[in-house]
Amino acid sequence: MRSMFVSLAAAVLLGVSPVVSAQQDLVETVLKGCETELKTFCKGVTPGEGRILACLYAYGDKLSGQCEFALYDAAAQLERFIAALTYVANECDEDIDRYCAGVQAGEGRILACLEAQGTKIQGRCTQALEDVGLK
Repeated sequence: MRSMFVSLAAAVLLGVSPVVSAQQDLVETVLKGCETELKTFCKGVTPGEGRILACLYAYGDKLSGQCEFALYDAAAQLERFIAALTYVANECDEDIDRYCAGVQAGEGRILACLEAQGTKIQGRCTQALEDVGLK
């Protein structure tokens, strides 16, 4: 259980998701699965900076199976997303350095830069983007 909170908190703090829909899916999974706990234990907590996750963690021994599963599922989704992001970053590192070095990371800007390069990017980068569904 602790590792789920650490993974989710890390993602929230680092803002690793360049794809907004993936981030929304994670949040929606937890909101739906932990609705009762959020209303009962965390209703006065101001969202942001991991405070909601910290609240759920504080009441970890009182969480329903549904909420625990939602947290586990969100953490698993996040791990898959991070693995895909790492794969793309490794396969596209030379292209990112060559064409997108001046681009600020976040909000999909590097992906947009790579896409703007068209056929100039290496085949391994193109393949990685296709493999993870970003192209």
